[in-house]
Order: sequence, then structure tokens, then C-alpha cells
Amino acid sequence: MRRSVGVVLLAVPLVLALAGPWLAGAPEPRGVSFAAVPPLGTDFVGRDVWEQVLLGGRSVVTVAVLATALAYAAGVPLGMAAALAGRRWVDELLMRPLDLLLAVPSLLLLIMLAGLFSPGPAVLVGIVALIGMPEVVRISRAAALEAASSTAMEALRLQGETWWRRAIGYAGRSMLTTLLADVGVRLVGALYLVASASFLGVGLAPDAADWAVMVDRNRTGMFLQPWAVLVPALLIVALSVGLNLTFDRARRR
Repeated sequence: MRRSVGVVLLAVPLVLALAGPWLAGAPEPRGVSFAAVPPLGTDFVGRDVWEQVLLGGRSVVTVAVLATALAYAAGVPLGMAAALAGRRWVDELLMRPLDLLLAVPSLLLLIMLAGLFSPGPAVLVGIVALIGMPEVVRISRAAALEAASSTAMEALRLQGETWWRRAIGYAGRSMLTTLLADVGVRLVGALYLVASASFLGVGLAPDAADWAVMVDRNRTGMFLQPWAVLVPALLIVALSVGLNLTFDRARRR
């Protein structure tokens, strides 16, 4: 039952996000703001809410996935290098700057970095990846240290295996279970940051077709036309919960 709920909660927003732009069709002419016309009424500038829902999911999902992938692409090699270099100064050199990033609250860091660059999806991907990377590095380092201290690693070292063979062939494979279990958490965290950035008006234009932007811009008419806020908000919640349940199930298996 729990598995079915997780799949449904994940599938519905994903299908809308990925297939929505093709299903939306040609833009409808704008009407009256917050009008209660079928199926979901209009938004704060008179656009059809259902059309905006179909168009607004791809940016949220794409930015979160790309930011997570970029954080892992940069963080995993750094974590492995810190754990397997065999030199304490290398570990300190790599980890201490990342500890400074971890000390700053993620939302504050998001706002500070976004203020330095022009808004756009590419900038938002880079910022969210930078915020998530220190935690990826720490998790990768911990997993690599566990593999490095094992008897199997010592046996490979005594057999004269190369560093790359020991680091990639053994430690890398040993880390996969830990990293796969962490992917779900990182994706949800990236989704949270992307939605928060859009809600705060950071990274995307204020009239962009985006679920989080819809929640922010339409909340002034919540009591006139609630669907413009409730539908995108529920889709973001469903995507987050569905990701958690699905990856939790995958981790246990």
C-alpha cells in the first residue's frame, strides 16, 4: 500500500511536469484576474491556471535534478580524494572551506548568491548545486573512509593493486549503497531550495510559468480563486513526499 501511494504521488506531478508543455497547446487569451471559470480559473494576470500548471512543473523538476546531479558530480570525487589521499593536510584543505558553507543557513546563502548574478534557470542550478555539494562531500568522505579502513582494502594494498583500482574499483563500489540512499534526500532538498527560490522571487522571473512562482504570485487572491495556489502547492508537496517514499522503498530493497 505504501509503495503504491509513493508511486502515485511521484508519478502524477512528474507526468504533469514532463508532458505538460506538450499538453498545454497554444496559449489562451488572458481574461479577468482570479476569475472562477472552468476548469481551474485564472491567475493574477488573467492566465488560465490549468495551462500554467501544465507549463510550470518542468522548470521545478529540471532544475532540482540537474542541481542534484551537479552536486554529486563535484562532491563525490572531492569526498573520495579527502578520504583516500592518505595525507591529513589534503583532507583539511578540502573539508575546511566546505565547513564554512555548511555553517551558513541554506536560504540565506541562496539569497546572497542569487543577488550576485542575473536571474535564470542556469544560475539557479549552479547555486542549488553549490549549496548541496558540501553535504555530498561529507557523506562521500564518510563512506570512502569506511571502505578505506576495511580488511579488503588492506588486502588489495598488500597485493600491490594501484590506487585507482583500490579507489574506484573497491571504494567506489562500496559507496554506491550509501550514495543511492542519499539521492532521495538530496533531490528533496534541492526541490525545497528551488521552490523556496521561486517563491522568494530569486532565480526566476516573477511571471514565469513555475509552480512555486504560482503559489507566490497568486496568494493575494487565495480567497477569490484558491485553485491557483492550492493545485501547484499540492503538486510540489506530492512530488516531495513521493520522492521520499519511493527512494526509501528502493533503499530497503
